[in-house]
Amino acid sequence: MKKINYLTILLLALFALSSCGGINKMKKEASSVNYEVTPEILETHGGEVAFTVKGVFPEKYFSKKALVEATPVLVYENGETAFSSVTLQGEKIQANNKEIAYVEGGSFTHSDKVAYNEDMKKSELILRVTASQGSKSVDFDPVKLADGVVATSTLVQKEPKPVLVGDKFQRIVPDEKTAAIMFLINRADLRNSELTKEEIKLLEEYMKEVAEAENKEFKGINIHAYASPDGPYDFNEDLAERRKQAANNYLERTLKRHNIEVEDASFALKSTAEDWEGFKKLMEASDIPDKDLILRVLSMYSDPAVREREIKNMAATFEILKDDILPKLRRSELNVNVNLIGYSDEEILDYIDSQPDLLGLEEILYAAKLTEDPAKKVKIYQYAGERYPQCFRAFNGEGCFQLKMGNIDEAEAAFNKAKALQDNDVVKNNLGFIALLKGETEKAEELFSAVEKPTYETQYGLGTIAIIKGNYDDAKNFLKDKPSYNLALATLLDGDATAARNILGNVDSDNAWVYYLKAVAGARLGDEDYMTNNLRSAVAQNSQLKDYAKTDMEFYRYFESDTFKSIVE
Repeated sequence: MKKINYLTILLLALFALSSCGGINKMKKEASSVNYEVTPEILETHGGEVAFTVKGVFPEKYFSKKALVEATPVLVYENGETAFSSVTLQGEKIQANNKEIAYVEGGSFTHSDKVAYNEDMKKSELILRVTASQGSKSVDFDPVKLADGVVATSTLVQKEPKPVLVGDKFQRIVPDEKTAAIMFLINRADLRNSELTKEEIKLLEEYMKEVAEAENKEFKGINIHAYASPDGPYDFNEDLAERRKQAANNYLERTLKRHNIEVEDASFALKSTAEDWEGFKKLMEASDIPDKDLILRVLSMYSDPAVREREIKNMAATFEILKDDILPKLRRSELNVNVNLIGYSDEEILDYIDSQPDLLGLEEILYAAKLTEDPAKKVKIYQYAGERYPQCFRAFNGEGCFQLKMGNIDEAEAAFNKAKALQDNDVVKNNLGFIALLKGETEKAEELFSAVEKPTYETQYGLGTIAIIKGNYDDAKNFLKDKPSYNLALATLLDGDATAARNILGNVDSDNAWVYYLKAVAGARLGDEDYMTNNLRSAVAQNSQLKDYAKTDMEFYRYFESDTFKSIVE
């Protein structure tokens, strides 16, 4: 009986040893497992780090009763981030995991992604494997799978491009005054009743006022005399000329009486023998019963004599015309054109500081254009908002320059005031950039997309968001209208370093990040001279880029280069 017990115990022990030996053997021969990772150097796109690993097990490696859990882990200086695990099983395990045959071997493919953080920029992707068989488990030595993480996609510039709605200031504003002198039929003499009527008096007062004002000047005086389209054409032509001269004589006497000097070249004299156009306009505005018939006559015949004859054939109607329409056409129209001259730039700048109440809305808004100081511009727009609280341009202007000064909360408050007055495309665009700067990407995209008539600014905002989301084709489409850093970045991230380099050649280089992106393009193209020259320019403008470049996996091939080290140390 004891022999049987001892034998049983011995067999159990041998079984246990053999079982444990299966996974121990797997650990010992772990180097025979082949791993392939895509990409070879991990990258972040759309704020995530994604990869795919394929593992291939050789023949007679994977124990039939083994259960293996493999966990990819991204390890960096300040911590680590684990991806999801993959569980594999031998042939004799009754479960729903990926099965690996013992004799033939087998393979698995596993993909996953995690949210990116800046600590991951210099890291290693390792695989931690634990094999178990029965109650026993063994941890394999960690396997390095890849380096990481290329973080170039995070270099997108959230450059705000607010839209300013400017002033409507005109230094010279045209103005005019018009009056008409009426004549009796077939006459060209000036009647006293005409020269003393109210509109003529107002015209004379207007001319005196212009002559006396320092900020007004005569631009021109026009006289246009007419005869009504009844009677012989030659007679009417002469009549219109005499009416023109009569009006001119009146004006000259009036200017002389008031000591008003106007250059002769300012006078423009014209006469029209038969005022058919005036006749047509009066007919269209009248309620004469046969007006439609008369208007058809005007359109059918171009010969003035035929027109007059056909209209006179309508005897009853013509009697009405003689009393109501034709007398209004016997006139000389006097038109005085004037330029109202506004304050000079120097005066506006002085008044905005000393006597701002002397300025109107457009002059105040224009004053903001005359200074390069963003803080002063903000104060001017704030004053405009106080004086004219219904002017959305004032609050929008304040928001634009608060944003230029980096005052995001103040800019948002100003834009919201503008929105309360007019929720238009401009305000949507500007609030879109506020949301973008605050990291509210979805809100920003919603605002930019709500713009009814997209502009370069809104397209730029949408292009920036597309880069953030990793949609590089969309980004290039949004940004295509003008070379920019972000367009070059999207092109580079889409895999075309040559095109990105060409775009950067047309972008203002007085920017450390432009030089830095050129260096990245050079590194991807294998152009070491171009890379080092631009990296040197980048760190010369922004010394903080030295530390960034030291851990930027775009330059991993050059980490041991003496030239690279001399630039970043």
